[in-house]
Amino acid sequence: MMTSQDGFSRTEDDLLQPPDQTRGSTWNRQRQSSPACKLGMTRKEKDTRDFKENENPEEKEKRHKEQELKSLYKELLYTITHKLGKPASAEVFTDNQLHQYIREAFSMAVDEHQHLTERVQNTKPPVYCLMATVKEAKGILGKDVSGFSDPYCLLTILEDEKESRTRQSRPKPRKAVVKDAVSDEKVYTTDTKKQTLNPIWNQTFVLEFEDTAVASFHIEMWDKDEELSLAQKLEEIRTNFHGLRRMIKDAKKEKGQDDYLGSIVLRLEDLHCTEDNWYVLEPRTETYPDRGQCHLQLKFIHKERDGTLSAGRSAYVNYCGILLQFVQSHISKQQVIHLPQGSVPWKGELCGEGQTLLDLYATQCNLSPFLQDLAKWMAYSKLYQSLEVDSSVLLQQLTSIEYHWHQQDLPYQQKQELGESLHGFLQYGLCLVAKYRDIFPPTQDATPRLHRLLRILSQVCKTQAFQKLNAAQFDLHDEVNKAVHSGTQEWFAIKKGLYQPMTKDLTETVSALSRLVGEVQQDIKHNKDIWNRVFVSAVQVDVFTVVYQKLDFLLAGEVRDTLSLLEGEMEQNLANSLFPLYLSLQVIHKDKAFLQKRGKLLELTNFHEGFREALPYWLNKAFSTTQDRVERAVQVDQLQPLQSGPVPIKHSSSAVDLVTCVQPICQLWEQLSWPDPEEAFMLMVKLTVDVCKIVMNYCRILKERVRELSENSDPGRAVNMLCVVVNDLEHLRSVLIRLPQQLNWAGLRERTLHVIGDPQFHSVLPSQLLHAQGVLNKEIRSALETVGRKLNSDIAMYVRSMSTRCRIPSKSTEEAVVPLIKYLERELQYMNENLVQENFNSLLTPLWTNSIRTLYQVATQQKQEDGLMVFCQRLQFTLQCLEQCFHAEGNGLPLDTLHVDSYKILKAHLTHNSLNCQQLIEKFLDRKVWEQKVYSGEKYGAVTLLASYRRSDHRLRVEVLNAANLQPMDSNGSSDPFVQLRLEPGHVFSEVEPRTTQIKNCDLNPLFDEAFEFLVSVEQCQAAGACLVVTVLDYDTLTTDDFEGEAFLALKAVPGVGGGSGDREGHQPDPSPAQIRLPLMHPKPNDDSILKLLESRRGEREAQLFVKKRRQRERQSQEGKQ
Repeated sequence: MMTSQDGFSRTEDDLLQPPDQTRGSTWNRQRQSSPACKLGMTRKEKDTRDFKENENPEEKEKRHKEQELKSLYKELLYTITHKLGKPASAEVFTDNQLHQYIREAFSMAVDEHQHLTERVQNTKPPVYCLMATVKEAKGILGKDVSGFSDPYCLLTILEDEKESRTRQSRPKPRKAVVKDAVSDEKVYTTDTKKQTLNPIWNQTFVLEFEDTAVASFHIEMWDKDEELSLAQKLEEIRTNFHGLRRMIKDAKKEKGQDDYLGSIVLRLEDLHCTEDNWYVLEPRTETYPDRGQCHLQLKFIHKERDGTLSAGRSAYVNYCGILLQFVQSHISKQQVIHLPQGSVPWKGELCGEGQTLLDLYATQCNLSPFLQDLAKWMAYSKLYQSLEVDSSVLLQQLTSIEYHWHQQDLPYQQKQELGESLHGFLQYGLCLVAKYRDIFPPTQDATPRLHRLLRILSQVCKTQAFQKLNAAQFDLHDEVNKAVHSGTQEWFAIKKGLYQPMTKDLTETVSALSRLVGEVQQDIKHNKDIWNRVFVSAVQVDVFTVVYQKLDFLLAGEVRDTLSLLEGEMEQNLANSLFPLYLSLQVIHKDKAFLQKRGKLLELTNFHEGFREALPYWLNKAFSTTQDRVERAVQVDQLQPLQSGPVPIKHSSSAVDLVTCVQPICQLWEQLSWPDPEEAFMLMVKLTVDVCKIVMNYCRILKERVRELSENSDPGRAVNMLCVVVNDLEHLRSVLIRLPQQLNWAGLRERTLHVIGDPQFHSVLPSQLLHAQGVLNKEIRSALETVGRKLNSDIAMYVRSMSTRCRIPSKSTEEAVVPLIKYLERELQYMNENLVQENFNSLLTPLWTNSIRTLYQVATQQKQEDGLMVFCQRLQFTLQCLEQCFHAEGNGLPLDTLHVDSYKILKAHLTHNSLNCQQLIEKFLDRKVWEQKVYSGEKYGAVTLLASYRRSDHRLRVEVLNAANLQPMDSNGSSDPFVQLRLEPGHVFSEVEPRTTQIKNCDLNPLFDEAFEFLVSVEQCQAAGACLVVTVLDYDTLTTDDFEGEAFLALKAVPGVGGGSGDREGHQPDPSPAQIRLPLMHPKPNDDSILKLLESRRGEREAQLFVKKRRQRERQSQEGKQ
């Protein structure tokens, strides 16, 4: 409830009404009855009579516009003249600054401004009022016995003179000021709130005053006390004993006297035009200083403004006009400032003078925030249609309107205006959406503006105001779809007309269609990548799907019509012009993967069928173009490495050009992406054949180029060019190896799985490729053989020169190998610098094989004479040096490649021939021990031993237990066996005599049980080849003893010989003997290379004795007799 001084009350809802539309308002009645109002109406009627009936409509509209602007201008002058309170903004402007601003905003001449100012100054001033709204209070004192209060407030405005006189007339100081200062008619009272310390009133009062400089706003809060009966007081004492003191205090008061709760005094000259604050209630004494706070809303307003200023228009209409004029003026200034950079949309901020004037006018005319926001929406939405206002400003105003819609109600006329404005803005926004390609291009600045527009449209449809004021169903999703659909069709029609061919030439017709398809392709890309995200996030419309399906339908018709004109007219130039068209359609068709909704079959699904006639022309052009480029590349090639240095490029320019030339053929396959699997397979075969033809032709013309350049060049230059050619061919071979991957044979195999069988696929496609690779490999091998032929002859010469028998005593082994190694290092380094790694390895492999062959020939050609060992030692060292040279610490040939069978044979031969007699005997015994381990069965019987070695006294103890399953050697079918024990090799155990058991007559399974001890050291037992040779013989009296068999026991296997931990002094305990059963063996006659080598050492007595003994055993062996 709002109460004015004239006794008229208004609710808060009535405050929304424009002042001239409030029924029963005293303001209107007084204004209508004022002489100034009558004078204004008389002038208006007179002016109307003076208008000419036949006046030009444009002139009439212009005159009407000028009158409206003058009316608004006078309203602003009136507002400045009678402004109240401080401005809401922090910046303060003088009257001259405000006059200057409105004069510039309205483009008013100086003399006209002076004239209108004088007229305004002569008008009737308004009644100055303070609209005070008592909202609530908190934390006030509890004055009643219950601890609560019954608060109410007294409000008034006191001028300084009245307040002084009131204080002087008081007989004694009193708490009350408002009650005693003015008459009761000028004191306003709120409702009384029962039993609370946090009362809520929400009551509004209008208080008149004359001058802000000498007036103050007073509000006092009191506790309402009512007279109670004796029974009620006794009941309060009984229920609240602590209130007794309060009862005693009440008894001392006058009957019906209210309690003072606090007051607030505000000087009007210190207030802003609008205030909304919490104020502290001040006490009269210091007894209870903390008396709580009160929430007040204060506003300076006018009553009875002169109605002649704006010809009777409402304050709301005037506010709309002023706001629109200010914004237009501000935007015009902005455009002048940003003229070099282009127009910048207005962000919703006015300059300080304009905002101050709007706040003053709205406050003085008591326009509610709802009406202000509504006026801003009306003005901004109109300006947006000229794209002068940023859309975020509209979004902000919609939010404010939605907030106020739930709080207050609008007058009928403003509701109608709002409904029409929202609907009209939606229609205008949909028109912009239909033309979004032109208005909101896919740029960083325009795309956010489209997003904000769509958000505003969505927000408009969601507002309660739109839903209440527009009864018809409005589905934004469908409307946007329709707008995009119609806009796309219109855009396509415009582009089609733009790219119409000027003549009927088929090539020009195809080019025009290609340009149109290019525009469509770019538009689809923008919709997919940019605009679709905007539409989906703002209004949940998949604009890409809508646009794609529409353009698919429109474009398919154009393509069909154009291709129908080309039937039977195909030739190379026409086919060339069709290729860009095919590629653009291919890109568009691939974008179907991004469609969210797939209904019926797309119109462009089988578009490739129309280009089948042009396909052979495309392939022929790709082949001929590539062939010409390859020939030109070879003609200018000087067969020099492209780049040297830390990262060398060892092939020539033509190899790089060839890869570049072949790449477009691979790209052609990707670009075509021919959908038909069977036709795609044939297409792949054709492309593969073309690539192989180009490669074969390259080899031919490259060889011709080598012959041409090497005719008059030196041998070194010729070898260098030959290395470059080999590198070129290797580079080309790597290209062919990667060709199946580049052409994606695996993907084609999946596509043709149900059309073409595996045998046909794997036989047809790789055949040409394998043939081309074979030719390349043959050419590479031929060139490498040419390069390596001289190297092989030189290596053979150095080896033979180094190994000549007459030069063996003259040089050491190291000195003899140096010339060969230096030559190889020099030549291989040159080849490594000039050949790629694959070719260098291919060169090294035959060189290594030939070197091994040469060494083997030299080694085997030498006779078995006394100098053979030294000769083979030199060759063995040579082989080691060559291995290191060819391996090059892992940078050359790998060890697996080096260690071929021929290498192993040569190394074994040289190793054997390089050993001395003792080493050969040790090697022979080690091999016999190994044969003993792997020998299985007891064909010739077996012998069982107990063996151990005592380190304490360095004795090897061997106990012969028995023999079993011996062969009968005598005529009576039996044998007279005995066992001979001998430690080998003889040069290690030279002082140890053999031991023999007793003879067991006529016994094939004799039991011996004889023990023998040998005094030998641990070092002797652990020497190379150290073993115990156990020989079983058949005793014959008159002839030589027969050989039953022999066995070999490695002394390292005897307990006590091997390593082991002993006690603290290093002594080891004597081990337990091990029982060992050894099968008897017979040697194979003439089957040992070591014996043959030892036999050749005729000048060494030890070797000859050992060989003699072993040959005797071979003659006695039964292996050769069976």
